[in-house]
Amino acid sequence: MAGSWDGSYDPGGQSDDSFHIDRLHIEPIYDAFICPLTKQVMRDPVTLENGQTFEREAIEKWFRECRESRRRLVCPLTLRELRSTELNPSIALRHTIEEWKARNEAAQLDMARRSLSTGSPENDILQALKFVQQLCLSNQSNKHVIRNAELIPVIVDMLKSSSRLVRCKALETLRIVVEDDSDNKEIMAEGDTVRTIVKFLSHEQSKEREEAVSLLHELSKSEILCEKIGSVNGAILILVGMASSNSENLLTVEKADRTLENLAKSENNVRQMAENGRLHPLLTLLLEGTPETKLSMAAFLGELVLNNDVKVFVARTAGLSLINLMKSTNMQSREAALKALNQISSDESSAKFLIEAGVLPPLVKDLFTVGSNQLPMRLKEVSATILANVVSSGYDFDSIPVGSENQTLVSEEIIHNLLHLISNTGPAIECRLFQVLVGLTSSPTTVSSVVSAIKSSGATISLVQFIEVPQRDLRMASIKLLQNLSPYMGHELTGSLRGTSGQLGSLIRVILENIAITEEQAAAVGLLADLPERDVGLTRQILDEGAFQLFISRVISIRQGEMRGSRFMTPYLEGLVKVLARITFALSTESGSARALCREHNVASLFIDLLQANGLDNVQMVSAMALENLSQESKNLTKLPELPTPGFCASIFPCLGKPPVITGFCRVHRGMCSLKETFCLLEGHAVEKLVALLDHTNDQVVEATLAALSSLLDDGVDIEQGVQVLMDADGIKPIFDVLLEKRTESLKRRAVWAVERLLRTEDIAYEVSGDANIGLALVDSFQHGDYRTRQIAERALKHVDKIPNFSGIFPNMG
Repeated sequence: MAGSWDGSYDPGGQSDDSFHIDRLHIEPIYDAFICPLTKQVMRDPVTLENGQTFEREAIEKWFRECRESRRRLVCPLTLRELRSTELNPSIALRHTIEEWKARNEAAQLDMARRSLSTGSPENDILQALKFVQQLCLSNQSNKHVIRNAELIPVIVDMLKSSSRLVRCKALETLRIVVEDDSDNKEIMAEGDTVRTIVKFLSHEQSKEREEAVSLLHELSKSEILCEKIGSVNGAILILVGMASSNSENLLTVEKADRTLENLAKSENNVRQMAENGRLHPLLTLLLEGTPETKLSMAAFLGELVLNNDVKVFVARTAGLSLINLMKSTNMQSREAALKALNQISSDESSAKFLIEAGVLPPLVKDLFTVGSNQLPMRLKEVSATILANVVSSGYDFDSIPVGSENQTLVSEEIIHNLLHLISNTGPAIECRLFQVLVGLTSSPTTVSSVVSAIKSSGATISLVQFIEVPQRDLRMASIKLLQNLSPYMGHELTGSLRGTSGQLGSLIRVILENIAITEEQAAAVGLLADLPERDVGLTRQILDEGAFQLFISRVISIRQGEMRGSRFMTPYLEGLVKVLARITFALSTESGSARALCREHNVASLFIDLLQANGLDNVQMVSAMALENLSQESKNLTKLPELPTPGFCASIFPCLGKPPVITGFCRVHRGMCSLKETFCLLEGHAVEKLVALLDHTNDQVVEATLAALSSLLDDGVDIEQGVQVLMDADGIKPIFDVLLEKRTESLKRRAVWAVERLLRTEDIAYEVSGDANIGLALVDSFQHGDYRTRQIAERALKHVDKIPNFSGIFPNMG
């Protein structure tokens, strides 16, 4: 050997610029091996008629150029004219060259093996890897030479090198070695080689990631290696991330995507991809696979946890296929389809896709079918869950036929069947069926049909009884249904709750559970709050249960920040305040116990405080309504002062007596008042707080506030002093502003009434008489209001001389 290994030999004769034949070789190159045209070792030597030998491809190119340029055909070496272009293969020379190559390649391989060790210089390792690449690229058959020389494990060991250049070159070399060679790929499946390659996918250097994913793409063409790659923990997760990355270069993204396509030949890999958000391979098998594969994929889909976007994608892509599978006579297929549909139906958008694909008729059929083909109860529960999911989407269910006779989901027969199932199944399915009814009663387009069907079924008492069940989910679903029904069936529900079975007590216990505020508690107090507020029997029973005191305590705790907040805090507080306000509607009928409760707990003060619950419109509105009721009682509760009997001299000589000094005298109610005892708004300094709410943007709050203030102008009180109180609180102008604003009819009626009372004061009437806008507002009410409003508007117009007052002209006819 003329020199040491330098990795410079180009066995293919087609080296790049870094390999030259004039370098040292293990066995010298003979001149006869070199083509005079290419200056490279010949692979297919041929001889001309004059005995000169050339590379076949090179001499054919020479002849072609001569013909194209119309030159004489001459030998490129002797430049003498040739009579023939016949080429004779130099078989002996070719065999000699091949033997020479084989000897050199064997020696070079041996030297490459010695250079491929972690102790070798980096450049020697790189040159050895380059040699292996060139050897494989020169001839596909050389890849078995590499395999037989057991170089593949040696190259794999180079992946552990500390040199980044060596690691990248090793990855590139392995890709070339295994390309289109299944035997070499099988060797790569041995040991931890695949796991080592996968680790490169997470390396910081993009070049290493790129080479690793290119190698994995080539390996993934083997079914054996598909399983192997998929079995490496995290491999598919990383590849899915790379395939959807916006930061990787396009080649890496493309290779990762194509690798995943290859890996999808394995169902296990398809499942892993689905778990990591790549659903398309699974859905493809679900749509196009064998019946067994479809069943397997549907079953797995039912176990996945999907985000809402993915649910929509699955519903749009495979919803119809799952629905068809659900209609199968095979119970396994039906179960798998139902569980998959259960997963994807919980999103509103995906539920709508399923409805349009026809999911409702088979669902309803599965629920109601009895006999040999009926679903087991555990699967009926899944059907009911899906139905509850799709019903909550807010679709127009009164137009979709679900029965054999074109019944809809809200047809009386269907609702009766649902109610029958509720009464004759277990808690789990009952809960789902309640949720179906909750969804249907939450829509304004379907609630009336459901209410009508429930009334005709006579099931009200049965539904109310579920308040007492121990299962929290079932109890909450029943309470939410009853809350939805309460605006339409308030008296029926109140009658059922007032029975002796204890449902009211159970409802109160739910409301007052000593835990963080839950959805169930908010629904329970909302149900109680929505029942008819003037039902004295229900109020009396709540009093008897001792609940009002506990509700008061709970409201105070919330206002003082003692209870943990949650997203249900607002509806819970609104419900408590509305239930508490019931007591003020019973002051005239349950005067003894109701008044005692209000006095003992200073309820008026609490409602005044709640007026300042900014942002909670319903709390402010209900508090104002309660204060109106309390204020209406003040004139009945105020105590007239007892004047002391004058002495003897004072009785004879009045000039000798002094009028007694009276403290605590209420100028509006003309007696002794207090906030706690007589619920007087003046004593509670509530007037200013109420006046401030007249500027509220919510018409219902304004109307309730104006009603409370109007109690100071009502019959039975000193109206003149009431007006003065409002003047002192700067409340006159806001009341007139309410009249002038274009608001609801009921608010306008309330404003006309209050304005008429104000105009009874001459100074106010005089000042307003010049305001054209107020005059026009009163005229409008006089012309377009109802009978009662027109009467009041007429009196108001007389106060400002807009209508003649004939009472002084025509004497009373007796």
